[in-house]
Amino acid sequence: MSEPRPVIEIKGVSKRFDATQALSEVSLSLRAGEIHSLVGENGAGKSTLIKIMTGLYPADSGEMTLGGEPFAPRSSADAQRQGIAAIYQEPSVFPDLSVAENIFIGHQDQGMMVDWSTMYREASRILAKLDIEIDPRLPAAGLTVAGQQAVEIAKAISLDVRVLIMDEPTAALSAHEVDRLFRQVRSLKEAGVSVLFITHRLEELFAISDRISVFRDGRHISTRPANEVTEESLVREMVGRDPSDFFARGEHPEGEAVLRVDSLGVSGVFSDVTFDVRRGEVLGFAGLVGSGRTDIALSLFGVHPADEGTIELEGQTLDIRSPRQALASGIAYLSEDRRRLGLSVEQSLVANVTLATLNRYTSALGLIDRDQERADAEALRQRLGIRAPSLSTPVSQLSGGNQQKTMLAKWLNTHPKVLILDEPTRGIDVGAKADVHKFIDELATSGIAIMLISSDLPEVIAMSDRVAVMREGSLIGIYPRRDATQERIMTAAVGAR
Repeated sequence: MSEPRPVIEIKGVSKRFDATQALSEVSLSLRAGEIHSLVGENGAGKSTLIKIMTGLYPADSGEMTLGGEPFAPRSSADAQRQGIAAIYQEPSVFPDLSVAENIFIGHQDQGMMVDWSTMYREASRILAKLDIEIDPRLPAAGLTVAGQQAVEIAKAISLDVRVLIMDEPTAALSAHEVDRLFRQVRSLKEAGVSVLFITHRLEELFAISDRISVFRDGRHISTRPANEVTEESLVREMVGRDPSDFFARGEHPEGEAVLRVDSLGVSGVFSDVTFDVRRGEVLGFAGLVGSGRTDIALSLFGVHPADEGTIELEGQTLDIRSPRQALASGIAYLSEDRRRLGLSVEQSLVANVTLATLNRYTSALGLIDRDQERADAEALRQRLGIRAPSLSTPVSQLSGGNQQKTMLAKWLNTHPKVLILDEPTRGIDVGAKADVHKFIDELATSGIAIMLISSDLPEVIAMSDRVAVMREGSLIGIYPRRDATQERIMTAAVGAR
């Protein structure tokens, strides 16, 4: 039996940006009614291919066909007219327009008069088809991220989409919202739509994919049916190394307590939290979202100061009221939201690395020692393996993994005694994740006391010397490494017996 004819076929496509070969003779095909996942490290070429498919970049060489006809869109609007649409991690709805207006915004060339009753009726029909319960008259500003993505899917359907590209659509969604999104994706598949699905979450690939393609360093490595792929083989192809290296860590000799927290609390958020973090130790924090893990970190960093309990650092009692005080005392906090709270993405790499320590480079006259600033930034760039064209490159142009490393470099430049890492590998590829794990291990070995907050249970168990479990604002228990199994931690986190 012959394979079905592809809806879109990409043959030998290449793209170069100055000295960077972003894509090198890449070939890929998508079939009707197929969920085809595309995976690879940040910088593997996935985003470049998407932008070529949606008309944002022209290819340097190669060709594409859509339905057997030559396809070379000149813009995203041109691609949409031909049935290619994309949905990204951060939806781009118009907040001041209604849901229905957002769905039909691409139909504005079909006349000046708007039949509002017909538009609302059609919007309701499309939403119902996707099993989405949203009033089409509601302003889009009031929707959750999941709701905004649903509206974008409905918009694509209204434009008779043939190929829907979904780039990290689950990154900001809860587990329940991911399940709902997957139901919507499967309904698109049943309607004959070809879905190109991109995610860093390997467990999602096996839940949703028909076929999986791997890119590495701008090249197409493989395409196979999902049932012929294992997590180990996938990771090996993505990064070119064995998955057993990812959680590699050395022994951390137990040192004296650097940070002691006694009966700490923030009214209405968490209470009576007591623990210590030792020199050279990784103390992991596990628990469900909303359990209070990040709230403890924000309290220790002075963002939400504690209103009860005590904090001691190297035997000295602290009253931390601001991040400036926390930094001056030797506590640094890497936020889970790098773009909003961790980085100034429009500024350069060097500016971000020295952002929290600018006074170190400033003279009494207010002049900045640019040479020393660049030297320190370059040393950290080399140490952390940050891939960027230059120190002057805006951070917005870096991949997610390199942005995460830049944020880590910023806090390492403060020479902290205690480093709080809040979801340090969220939204980055498996290769960058392995690099971050290696840095965590090196930092602990160097004597820094580390608090590691992670929703990834295998990560927090593998990287921690002890694991603290939070539930509903209370510290349930602290388990030594030998006793910290997934079953024990999850049982404590959900309050089961």
